[in-house]
Amino acid sequence: MMIPQEDEICELLDDGCYVALTRDHLDPQAIMDRVRSPAAGAIVLFAGTTRDNFAGKPVKELSYTAYNKLALRTMQAIAKAILPKHGLKGIAMIHRLGTVPIGEESILIAVSSPHREAAWRAGQEALEECKAKVEVWKREEFEGEDGVWRANKDGAMGDKVS
Repeated sequence: MMIPQEDEICELLDDGCYVALTRDHLDPQAIMDRVRSPAAGAIVLFAGTTRDNFAGKPVKELSYTAYNKLALRTMQAIAKAILPKHGLKGIAMIHRLGTVPIGEESILIAVSSPHREAAWRAGQEALEECKAKVEVWKREEFEGEDGVWRANKDGAMGDKVS
């Protein structure tokens, strides 16, 4: 199993699809440059950030873990399915592992397309597919209490792990 160390990146690049896992800070410009094309009139970037609260509780930080090899393959399969479906020129997804403090990005998804409508749809579909299928889990650490593991889905409550 590939385990990214500090500042190391695990990545797959195949025919306009780039996917990666890293423990380093995410760079929005670098991921947009991965999908840039003279044939694209639109680039859509989604940046998922750690917010300071969940369900009224103050969040201290998030920690992400993954089954790296499988997560990369799943991300690649999602990218390869979305690319032709929306006529994209490129798609790139990178997920950060380890601790992600408040206000920092945990995931970046960029897509490029000749037209904006396809780019908007493809970007949202890529995010929803990642949240539903990619083998990444997060632990929310709350101020003043134990953290909880949660599914990597919006609004899904986690279970307290002893």
